[in-house]
Amino acid sequence: MRQILFSGALGLLLSLLGTPLLIKLLARRGYGQYIRDDGPQAHHSKRGTPSMGGIAFILATIVAYAITKVVTSSSPTYSGLLVLFLMAGLGLVGFLDDYIKIIKQRSLGLRAKAKMLGQFTVGIAFAVLSLNFEDHRELTPASTKLSFTQDFGWSIGPVLFVIWALFMILAMSNGVNLTDGLDGLATGASVMVFGAYVFIGVWQYQESCINADTLTNPAACYDVRDPLDLAVVASALMGACFGFLWWNTSPAKIFMGDTGSLALGGALAGLAIASRTELLLAILGGLFVLITLSVVIQVGSFRMTGKRVFRMAPLQHHFELKGWSEVLVVVRFWIIQGMCVIVGLGLFYAGWAARR
Repeated sequence: MRQILFSGALGLLLSLLGTPLLIKLLARRGYGQYIRDDGPQAHHSKRGTPSMGGIAFILATIVAYAITKVVTSSSPTYSGLLVLFLMAGLGLVGFLDDYIKIIKQRSLGLRAKAKMLGQFTVGIAFAVLSLNFEDHRELTPASTKLSFTQDFGWSIGPVLFVIWALFMILAMSNGVNLTDGLDGLATGASVMVFGAYVFIGVWQYQESCINADTLTNPAACYDVRDPLDLAVVASALMGACFGFLWWNTSPAKIFMGDTGSLALGGALAGLAIASRTELLLAILGGLFVLITLSVVIQVGSFRMTGKRVFRMAPLQHHFELKGWSEVLVVVRFWIIQGMCVIVGLGLFYAGWAARR
């Protein structure tokens, strides 16, 4: 368990100290945020704030994980490395998007097809690789069965699994990207979900089927390949996001940009797939789902009826235009996200208790 504490503390320290260095570097190069003209007018004061801050917590997470393995003399696992690969790969796609926004002063960044191609490439690579690398129990990092609090039903096969995993990765990475519109909103919400996955990983490790002979209720055990290492990755991510939040909260000194939002969404999807909690992620990350749905509803309503449901989508901007302050929106949305995590963990525990 000291791996979890060490990776979290190190991720926090590296991000907390590394982010201001990144701020100075980006500011010196003039890599400031480009603000949309059609957004809330209050946001125009943020023009020029350094972006691409996701670099800080991506590097902090990877370095914290690596040092933890060295210091604790433990070996990295395929599950942990694949989640880090997904995070870093999508972070690279986001970095290219941010770079084009800043250098060319084009608010849309990468062309839609190019951005989608990058996400597809990384997502498919993760999905295919996650069905390999069997351990001695013939478990791979991912399973071809659907899962809620654990696997259920029949295998959907490798082809459908890749499509399903890709859908999850795209949905969650773009969901976090849509949420990242106010200072600290996406970062704080992500911290809560990563904290939930620390708990889930520890619980699955303690109730692992590999220890079935010593469990009071072997029927409720979990068949997850590397639950403890997934908790280590989640802890490093939680700590790194906490450190970044110190500089990203209102008034933000730096924005995570697509570099950070795509990476965080990928990490969440990867953790859900590898921990066999795929459908549960929709509840644990309920705020991201809610904000994504607001965009879907807004676009759908406008195309079908010519009318808008919200003053502006994503949802957080609707409340800004209603007169709520940015801090008020962020805090109240954090409360909603906290409730989603509580409900999600309650369902996770209930799933275990029901099998006792």
